[in-house]
This record gives sequence, C-alpha cells and structure tokens, in this order.
Amino acid sequence: MKSYGQFCPVAKASEVFCERWTALILRELASGSSRFAHLQRGIPLASPTTLSRRLKELEAEGIIERRRSRSGRSWTYHLTPAGAEFAPIVEALGVWGQRWSRRELQEHEIDLGLLLWALEKDVQPDVFGNARTVVHFDFHDRPKSQRHWWFLNEAGSCEMCVEDPGHEVDLHLTVSLPDMIYIWRGDISLAHALETGRLVVDGATPARRKLAKWLGICALAHVKSEREQLRVA
Repeated sequence: MKSYGQFCPVAKASEVFCERWTALILRELASGSSRFAHLQRGIPLASPTTLSRRLKELEAEGIIERRRSRSGRSWTYHLTPAGAEFAPIVEALGVWGQRWSRRELQEHEIDLGLLLWALEKDVQPDVFGNARTVVHFDFHDRPKSQRHWWFLNEAGSCEMCVEDPGHEVDLHLTVSLPDMIYIWRGDISLAHALETGRLVVDGATPARRKLAKWLGICALAHVKSEREQLRVA
C-alpha cells in the first residue's frame, strides 16, 4: 500500500481505506458475500489477480480474515472487528453517492452483471412462501444472448438461472436495462414505472401483488438526489 508519509491517524486510515477496490470489497463483505466468486461478481472490473492481491493486503492489515469453507476445499473471507468498523463509513459513502453523484446513466455504467448480482442478493424469496416461484426478466433493449434471465425462488432461497429452468413462469417482467437500474437505485418508483409502461409485469394476481416486497431495491433508494440534472423520471 502507498504511504502518505504522515503519522496523522486520518492519513494512516486512508492508506488502508482509500486504496483502489477496498471500499467495494468492504461493501460486498458487509452485505454478506464471503466467497471469492461472489466478490468477483460484485466487483467485476477487478481482475482475479488484483482482487486476490487486495484481499491478501487487507488480511495482512487485520481488516479481513480468511477461513476454510465447510468443505475444506476453499476459503471464505470475513470482516474482522477492525474491518467491521469501516462498514458505517462505506454506508455513509453510499448515502453521499445517492444524494450528490446520481445522474443519468452513462453507457459504461449500464452493467447487466452487477444489476443481476444485486437483485440475486437482495430479493426476498420468503414472500412467495415455500412454493416454487419463477420470475422471468426480459431486458428488451439487450441483445438476445443477454436478454432473458430467470430467478428461481423456492423454500426461502433464490437462484438466478442463465437458462430457462424448465418450470412454469409466475411473473414476466419486461423492462429496459437502464430503467431497471433506475428502479433499483430509487430514481424511478416501482409504481411510476408500472403506470408509465417502463416496466410491464404479466402474471397471476397473487404473484403480482408480491412483486414490490420481493424485488431487491437498493437499501439507499430512499435517499433523494440533490442533483438538478437528474432527469430520469
């Protein structure tokens, strides 16, 4: 890690926290991710080599700890007490970002993989009970290979499927990828998206009624933007 060459505690903490990818690694660990593959899904632009190096550096600093998985064949990563103290700082960064940095999405920010990972982590499959419930997303603005995704909810857990799981679909959601990101981020309310046709939902009435509770909207969606140029709704 690069040093600021100062004994100031702000400088010493910044040497750890402000290194590239650290805040995102802490974000993923604080939200429950622990496997390397899951960390990769949340930080897709960090190469496996870079991510591995950053994890080792954070472990050496006592910010995270590595544990053997239950199978004993791999490792999992967890925040130490020192790392957990960074969690409120990461959340405060998110609040600031929601309030002051939101704007119309740029092309390089329209990330399908990151949205799918956020949804898979944060949806609430319990709202459907123990019965199998399949939610199908049709991102109509994406090429065919990226257009269709299925979320299989069963017995309180959810699994994203890249191919049709072969079960009856209970909810069909048709939406553009940018609009779904705006919905997730809180820029467009679910009700507004439905009223304006930016999100079209087909399915049985009981499942439709549970959509709002199932959908994993960003935990900071309630934070209002202060940027006047945000004009997505």
